[in-house]
Amino acid sequence: MSFLDTFAEMLVLLFAIAAGFLANRLGILGGQTDKHISKLLLDITLPCMILGSVCTGEALPEPAVVLGTLGVAAVFYLLEFAFVLAIPPLLGGTPGQKGVWRYTLAFPNVAFIGYPVIAALFGAEALFYAVILVLPFNLMTFTLGPLMLTGAKRFSLRQMFSPCVVSALLALILALGRLRPPAMIGEALEFVGNVTVPLSLLFVGSLLAGIPLGRMLASPRLWILTAVRLLALPGALCFLLRWMGTDPLILGVAVIQMAMPAAVNGSLLCMEYGGDAECMAQITFVSTLASIVTIPIIAALLF
Repeated sequence: MSFLDTFAEMLVLLFAIAAGFLANRLGILGGQTDKHISKLLLDITLPCMILGSVCTGEALPEPAVVLGTLGVAAVFYLLEFAFVLAIPPLLGGTPGQKGVWRYTLAFPNVAFIGYPVIAALFGAEALFYAVILVLPFNLMTFTLGPLMLTGAKRFSLRQMFSPCVVSALLALILALGRLRPPAMIGEALEFVGNVTVPLSLLFVGSLLAGIPLGRMLASPRLWILTAVRLLALPGALCFLLRWMGTDPLILGVAVIQMAMPAAVNGSLLCMEYGGDAECMAQITFVSTLASIVTIPIIAALLF
């Protein structure tokens, strides 16, 4: 895929955020409507999307390939958590903002943006590896994610048994066991799950409607964090995986996934558990905006 093709793919996603911004200004979204959308996404459509990702399409690779890819995922997330420990203390900010810095470094948008970009760059067969790399993300973002965003005082065991966590565990079992439910169930899950991406981007756009644009674009902390998220992390991962002799296809998928902007899930979790939703929406917007340029550049360097 050329630079311009990848650039166009990113503009489509930015358009959805802009549509959510407009919907808020028109009084369609905002307030209680956003809270209801957040619950809908976290309790119904996201779990369906997680399960649907391993219940449809061709058969998953052999267990040895799945485990090998999970080994790459271990490097992926260990690198991120090293940055989580090192960078937020340097940036400073309020406790809520530091939670956002941690979440942004730990969880890129590997599914909502990552899946379509991976399919466009590497072909549909590469989605298997993307799905496997995302399995730990699905488990950690809904367990460690709220803990990062809100701190231990607001963390409860109830969060460990949310619909998203349960669906992530089931997806991991299905992937490792190469188990497939009847095709109709997979199609139904995928059908409902497909609502997640556009609705989540509309939700982020609505959150951004109440924040002055100048305040977002003028914050040096947001741009430093964005540079680390979009450039430093994928660069470091590429170096490590090349040193390890990783298969070129899996390396490419992992590096592109690492180059994704802040995960939209962060805004949903802030809304649900009381994190700094405004700051999370800001970094989601800024990093998504910047990724329109950085992802095509990284893709061009890889190929």
